[in-house]
Amino acid sequence: MDDAPAPTLASMPPERLTAFAPGRVNLIGEHTDYNDGLCLPFAIERGVRVSAEGLPRGREIVAHALDLSEADRFELGADVASPAPAGWRRFVRGAAAELLRDRIELHPCRLEIAGDVPRGAGLGSSAALSIALCLALCAVAGAEPPERMALARLCSRIENDWCGAQTGLLDQLASLYGEPRHAVRIDMRGPQVTPVGLDLRGHVLATIDSGVPRSVATSGYNERREECRRAAEELGVRSLRDLGPGHQAAIAVLPEPSGRRVRHVLRENERVDSTVAALGRADLGEVGRLLDCSHASLRDDYEVSVPEVERAVEACKRSGALGARVVGGGFGGSVLALLPPDGIPPEGAVRVEPGPGARLL
Repeated sequence: MDDAPAPTLASMPPERLTAFAPGRVNLIGEHTDYNDGLCLPFAIERGVRVSAEGLPRGREIVAHALDLSEADRFELGADVASPAPAGWRRFVRGAAAELLRDRIELHPCRLEIAGDVPRGAGLGSSAALSIALCLALCAVAGAEPPERMALARLCSRIENDWCGAQTGLLDQLASLYGEPRHAVRIDMRGPQVTPVGLDLRGHVLATIDSGVPRSVATSGYNERREECRRAAEELGVRSLRDLGPGHQAAIAVLPEPSGRRVRHVLRENERVDSTVAALGRADLGEVGRLLDCSHASLRDDYEVSVPEVERAVEACKRSGALGARVVGGGFGGSVLALLPPDGIPPEGAVRVEPGPGARLL
């Protein structure tokens, strides 16, 4: 499955087309992706749409963010690499620049961007924007996009190099490899992507916004990533995924907070495979327990929770959730809850279901 092609195009693209990339919810496996670890996300039905219409002449790309009533324009030349204002414009210019770097010839076009996945909620809106932009730019040029794994890496460069967020590949792979009624187990060492059936037997997954928007580029996300890098260096391994029984003594004497960060990553990897096993035997109570354990670890060992997130988790538990945890990079954003079939989600919660991956509509 890893080498499957990206969405294909007709040889003569229509005058106007629309690309869609979904957001994602990570069921479990948080802050493991940049440590070569395991995670279990699924694409959701909400996401970002980018409509593209070719322009008859010139070398200009004109982009409109409909939700914000803002616009940008630049030439497909030296101006692409010029500094862009902060925010969504960097994604547009970054997408164009990275596709050109991959020797994909782009055409002048008009882009319209809109979405229904909340920004800053920890649901993968940035990756969805990058992917939808790349698919639309390729489609309007009549060019095949990179295959899915290569496209995920390209979109990660947009976030890393253009937007200053040192993200891993989790969001991009979840958006590109999503399947209805499935999560995807991603082993970041590879990466290897494996579909996992998500039969909830009437149970409901729902997200609730903590009310605290998060920005990966300005939050403690990059700090946590650097802490893990330093811990791996101190332990003499390339990444925390390389740690085994022979490292236990060294891990035990790591200075804090390094010891807590490592403990979270190692146990979170174990929780991913325990969740896959629990889903396989339809043990939703165990899945809920693992979500609770993940949140406790993210709160206490990884320290990415905030009071508003804790209040959202408590609201989910009062509503009868079998388990609830912060999702995404933390420091705000959304909480995911697993509710029993007769459970009533807390006010403001939104049901989330696995849907198909990025595509042309």
